[in-house]
Amino acid sequence: MNNDNSANLAITPPTRIQQNFLARGERKLLNWICSRLPRWVTPDQLTSVGFAGAVMVAAGYMLSWLGGAWLALSLLGYVVNWFGDSLDGSLARWRGIERPSYGYFVDHSVDGMAIFLMVGGIGLSPYVRFDVALIGVVSYLLLAIHTFLAAKVMGEFRLSYMAGGPTEMRLMLMAMTALMPLVGTGDVGQINFTPFDLFALFIASILMTLFVVQSLATARVLHRRDRG
Repeated sequence: MNNDNSANLAITPPTRIQQNFLARGERKLLNWICSRLPRWVTPDQLTSVGFAGAVMVAAGYMLSWLGGAWLALSLLGYVVNWFGDSLDGSLARWRGIERPSYGYFVDHSVDGMAIFLMVGGIGLSPYVRFDVALIGVVSYLLLAIHTFLAAKVMGEFRLSYMAGGPTEMRLMLMAMTALMPLVGTGDVGQINFTPFDLFALFIASILMTLFVVQSLATARVLHRRDRG
């Protein structure tokens, strides 16, 4: 009986491109943490920790209807999410135990749900409209889809755009969250949008523009390449 060895072929991971502002300092910190984590800590456990952080973020936003102090839970959740999400792959690479197919699939599947919870949770707070938050979710996920497609067809996995990456995005959302109790929920003029609605729409427009521009640029490169 012939054995199909295709499933055993080595999978070459795409080249990681990370040029965000905090990348160098963050990498040093992550390596420092990886070298000190107990052996019983696994990448899968860290992925679960990151997702738990996303749940904390969403819960804090929803509970902020009861009082602005609950937003502290969201702020803590962002830190927990960064810890788990940034360290799961870092720990696997540090220990040389990468599982390219499994890790890629599980990590980014969980990331997608985490983004929905965190940004969608903002829309379930009294500070941002839910439809505005969903526009932000869609814009982020469209750019993520481009990243995943480019990793397949170009062999490049881009972790940052315009010197910004997931960590910078978390810090920006944390800053916005800290300002929420100070600024309040009042609309700007008569347009039925809070200042945070307008800020979220501005960020979403940047993400959507990046998706369109990067998709067109990649399509041109592939068109020239395929024509030989």
